[in-house]
Amino acid sequence: MSGTTLFGRDEELAVVDALVDALPERGDALLIHGAPGIGRSALLDHAAARARACGFTVLRASGVRAESDLPFAGLHQLTHTVTDLVARLPTPQAQALLGAFGMAEPSPGASGPQLFMLSLATLGLLGAAAAEAPVLMVVDDAQWLDGPTLDVLAFVARRVGAEPVGLLVAVREDRTGWRGTPGIRELHLAPLAPVAADALLDARHPALAPGTRRRVAELSVGNPLALTELPLTLGADGAPADSRVLPGLALTTRLERAFSVSLSDLPPDTRHALLVAATADDGALTEVLTAASALTDTEISVPSLEPAMAAGLVRVDGFRIDFTHPLVRSAVLGSAPLADRLAAHDALARTLRGQPDRQAWHRAAAGGRPDEAVARQLDQAAFSAKERGAAAAALTALERATALSEAPSGSVARLLGAAELRFELGQADRVSELLQQAESLGLDVLERARVVLLREWLESESDTSTSRIHLLVATAEQAAEAGDPELALRLLRVAAWRCWWGDPGRELRERVVTAAERLPVPELHPDLVCTLAGAAPLEASTTVIDRLRRLEREGGYDVVTAATLANAAIMVNGFDHVTGFARHAADGLRRQGRRGPLTKTLVLLALATVHTVDWETGLPAAAEAARLAEETAQPRWLTGARVAKAQFAALRGDVDTALVAIGEAEGQGLTVVDPSKLAYIQITRGLIGLAAGRFAEAFSCVWRVFDPADPSYHPFMQTLAITELAEAATGDDERAMAKAALGRLLASAGTSEVQMIRVSLGFARALLADDEHAEEHFRSAFDLDMSRTPFVRARLMLAYGTWLRRRRRVMEARTPLRIARESFAAMGVEPWRERAAQELRSAGEGSRSQGRPDRDLLTPQEVQIARLAAQGLSNKEIGRQLHLSPRTIGTHLYRTFPKLGITSRSQLSEKLGAD
Repeated sequence: MSGTTLFGRDEELAVVDALVDALPERGDALLIHGAPGIGRSALLDHAAARARACGFTVLRASGVRAESDLPFAGLHQLTHTVTDLVARLPTPQAQALLGAFGMAEPSPGASGPQLFMLSLATLGLLGAAAAEAPVLMVVDDAQWLDGPTLDVLAFVARRVGAEPVGLLVAVREDRTGWRGTPGIRELHLAPLAPVAADALLDARHPALAPGTRRRVAELSVGNPLALTELPLTLGADGAPADSRVLPGLALTTRLERAFSVSLSDLPPDTRHALLVAATADDGALTEVLTAASALTDTEISVPSLEPAMAAGLVRVDGFRIDFTHPLVRSAVLGSAPLADRLAAHDALARTLRGQPDRQAWHRAAAGGRPDEAVARQLDQAAFSAKERGAAAAALTALERATALSEAPSGSVARLLGAAELRFELGQADRVSELLQQAESLGLDVLERARVVLLREWLESESDTSTSRIHLLVATAEQAAEAGDPELALRLLRVAAWRCWWGDPGRELRERVVTAAERLPVPELHPDLVCTLAGAAPLEASTTVIDRLRRLEREGGYDVVTAATLANAAIMVNGFDHVTGFARHAADGLRRQGRRGPLTKTLVLLALATVHTVDWETGLPAAAEAARLAEETAQPRWLTGARVAKAQFAALRGDVDTALVAIGEAEGQGLTVVDPSKLAYIQITRGLIGLAAGRFAEAFSCVWRVFDPADPSYHPFMQTLAITELAEAATGDDERAMAKAALGRLLASAGTSEVQMIRVSLGFARALLADDEHAEEHFRSAFDLDMSRTPFVRARLMLAYGTWLRRRRRVMEARTPLRIARESFAAMGVEPWRERAAQELRSAGEGSRSQGRPDRDLLTPQEVQIARLAAQGLSNKEIGRQLHLSPRTIGTHLYRTFPKLGITSRSQLSEKLGAD
């Protein structure tokens, strides 16, 4: 607005100038908030002008209330001047971005939300632009941007530090609509101090009468826009020159009324054109003029806008019409009768015949009664929005379509669709309300089944009773009878998960299995395999492993199937199968930008690779999973990522890090009594105790998994915990307790064909055997296939060598102890290596010292990047795989080389191989 200046904003200007000046070296993001008219737009204009003067690329967007329901309208406005660079992006990202803008069809085979992919594409596009010149993004009135655009901005704000990209976002004082993102700096614009307010009045209205000046100062309360505009509406004595501008109103309302005074003096054609412009979801000049002509049945062209331009209300160029301040738009809408506003929407709907989504919104806004035809058009708009990853816009369309529904059946379908989207968006507090509305309209069998499934998603961590499993099974049987076996299987799969989280008893688990096997689905259906794994992890383990092997041989499965099968494999301890499925799934989900399932898959991968001590896979997977879990608000998988981090830290001997990580996991896990999470935590605490040499403490923690009276009791996870329990059982009482627990496990799981279960039981039998039978059990354990469980094998060697030494068979003891020491050293498992070395010294053999591997100095992400660089990939290729910019990859490698003691990429392979 021409009257808005920057009087009294020296400190704020310094902050913005510093951000712009630093852009060639580093990126930054800043959230500016303050009341309407306080100077946010002026500060952004100043920053944009400074950036242009420096030769930077400036990208601008401004939120418009009417566009807030249109997915990615704000993102298109922000980036449309650099879309010529889209061709430089990887094909999936380019297709996602162009599809979001309606410039291309969605990617073939794409399904579900693509928001992560769009965010990556936007970051890549900014990186491409920044390669030519630093980029400053300037976003005003972000509270009125569409939700998907705000999500992308939050993603970008967290990642601009490594690129010469700046982001300035302005929102109103209460920050409604967008509260920023963790870590973003904030700048609050307060009202002007009295001295600065006086200076502004002197500059803008030097001849103001004393009475009017006092009244303006009183009414404006330091607001620069009010100081500029209110004098035009007050008389010489300070009284309102127009009765519509009343002192008792809020400042924002007074300013709107002040602008409406100016509107009343405009010609009718100008006012009609402004009403259409204020109603439109796009400031395209041709559309506005065409719709205004349709509204008035007269020809309205650019000359009709000249009076508004002269009054400083709008800016017009050859393509767009923009209001000079959001309050002008509000004044236009607020001063128009309801009938005129509805007519403006109708005129726009008639103008947009070739754009069905936008037309649907205006048709919906123009009607005042239910209209099934418009509701169906909004259904299609919702579907299109969801395909483009705009779940928030899809939700708004469905809820508006619900209000326009003429038949209850249509309302129910839309309410259930909206409930699913609410849950997907993390708005669980609203899901119950929508389900109650749907139930009040009457549900058929399949709709009731969908409601049960939705309530399961909603309450899965709050209700741990067996009644929930009974309900899920009964509902699944009804859905199957109604002809939807896929829905029935989805219900049974979540029932099976409940069975795995906390054992409900054999009878109920068998009922889940029976119901699933009765469905007319292929035996290799991934949901069926997963259901069997969860409901009968011991009884069906052989069947599950067999089917997993068959699926591995057949190949050709999609990423969702791979993720489901990885889940099935981990529930039966088939860790050797988890890794293959999870890697395949993670690669595909990462390419598709599907953060939700990617997070879970990475946790499964990290937990599985602990058993093979695969640092290069597991540590980066755990770190990435933790970051994604926090970004996507998935507490269950954040706990899992922290458990994996703690286990890896324990193996390395970093007890302090392990304790911090497991403490965080425990704090998260104890919010809900979930035996599976609590069992993982206690097993991990046991591993940490073993690493620290605190055996009694380790035994006490792990025993909780075996104690039926403890919340951590988990019959199936005992098959994992038995190794830690056996190693920690050093006292007579502890050994007796562990032997009894092993006996019960041998009775229930002794015939299992799962490799990890067989190895765990064999290890425990050897360590807990009486002296007269110990050697026999050690040899039987060594006969097992331990090729995929090197850590257990090395621990068994250590235990055997220790047993031999204590029997005074010192010469025989040295060989297994030497093998154990070298195996632990190769794996980087320092506490156990030192224990083996100590046993060797006790057996009379010296032990060479082991320095800390150089690789241990790297962060998980640096390990991941260095490994890919060692394979010969360029920074750009690595960035595409990890969704980071080439500049960020270069920064990580710059930090990595000194840690490894090397100076070039060519040395990476040798160094990492040596480690």
